[in-house]
Amino acid sequence: MSTSQQPDPKDRPARLTVGVVGAGRVGPALAASLQLAGHRPVAVSGVSDASRRRAALLLPDVPVVAPAEVLQRAELVLLTVPDDALPGLVEGLATTGAVRPGQLLVHTSGRYGANVLEPALRAGALPLALHPAMTFTGTLVDVQRLAGCSFGVTAPDELRLAAEALVIEMGGEPEWIAEENRPLYHAALALGANHLVTLVAQSMELLRTAGVDAPDRMLGPLLGAALDNALRSGDAALTGPVARGDAGTVAAHVTQLRRHAPQAVAGYLAMARATADRALAHGLLKPELAEDLLGVLAADTNLPENGGDR
Repeated sequence: MSTSQQPDPKDRPARLTVGVVGAGRVGPALAASLQLAGHRPVAVSGVSDASRRRAALLLPDVPVVAPAEVLQRAELVLLTVPDDALPGLVEGLATTGAVRPGQLLVHTSGRYGANVLEPALRAGALPLALHPAMTFTGTLVDVQRLAGCSFGVTAPDELRLAAEALVIEMGGEPEWIAEENRPLYHAALALGANHLVTLVAQSMELLRTAGVDAPDRMLGPLLGAALDNALRSGDAALTGPVARGDAGTVAAHVTQLRRHAPQAVAGYLAMARATADRALAHGLLKPELAEDLLGVLAADTNLPENGGDR
């Protein structure tokens, strides 16, 4: 659904008081974005000093109170706690009577759909799962990044329009995710985004070890082009020694990684095998070259620990 498809006025949520339970990096940014759309943040909960600083930065003058009081004050409540904490939080709020009938209860977990809010639903709340497919810094830049950000949306059919309208008001683009597909959806995002950070950080460390003074400047154009090509062309964008079947080069890589960064070997080999499989399946890697390459990857335990390039 594109942001150009604005909801019918009757489907737009009324101006709501907004509360945040869990002032991590996500909740205050979403509340600040909803404030720009005309809603009114009225309460936020946060325990750590960092969460209180984030709340003060993104939601100035909004009082920090206990979670139960957030629900007492707000018509729309954002539950922005870690995934593993969410079921217990919902159960606890429902059991203690903090949930009010007709209250919009929104969680931002990628893993869960609307079913995790079942205890609150039994208490009369209106359950929505709105997961922004974005990394957050806990600063004001997050509010700007929500423009054009996709949200994974899961909600009962009767609340679908309200859920999508809230996403659009935050500048996002709603993408409907079926309840049973939420874990797969979240795994896909983690594979692409979270693991990318690890790969880039390892790459910068290796470049520093190789004597590069500004690895970020070196990697910026390369990674930007690789990402753009991958998004445009998928597997056709594969390049490098694995896709070419340069078994000797890959063996040399592994040897040097074992010498200088042994902690990176397992990840390199796993990604090389996955890349080889995809390149072979898409006709980019010639079968006669794949045999030697896969042999190198399979025999990695026999590579010399301190020897030269093979």
